[in-house]
Amino acid sequence: MLKEFQEFISRGTVVDLAVGVIVGAAFNSLVSAITTYLLNPLIGLFIGQIDLTDMKFQILGATFLIGDFINAVIQFLIIMFVVFMIVKMMNRVRRDGSLSKFDQSGEEIPDPQTEYLQQIRDLLRYQQRNNNNNRY
Repeated sequence: MLKEFQEFISRGTVVDLAVGVIVGAAFNSLVSAITTYLLNPLIGLFIGQIDLTDMKFQILGATFLIGDFINAVIQFLIIMFVVFMIVKMMNRVRRDGSLSKFDQSGEEIPDPQTEYLQQIRDLLRYQQRNNNNNRY
């Protein structure tokens, strides 16, 4: 059983998942800091209240922390936008086969299928010319 657990842990997918969780937690901390320390004061300037976390109202003794909810919505939107951009980039890589069709010198990278087809065409032309020259 210990050996099976060791094999499971040493798989690449488990390690990738662990790295993803760690990076996600760090990214979440970054987004929280951006929301709390940059966006909240900026929004607070426009609505006349500097700290959004202090925004709240009470109904029949129940306190609703509207500022915390706004912070959560902003964080969610930021994270979802970043995830959307990553998925869009991955779809583009999967569809095109690479991020860019140009190499570092700025020249277009030829499609391998096109290259093979051009080589076959050139070989057929060569054979046809040789066959025509051998007839006479």
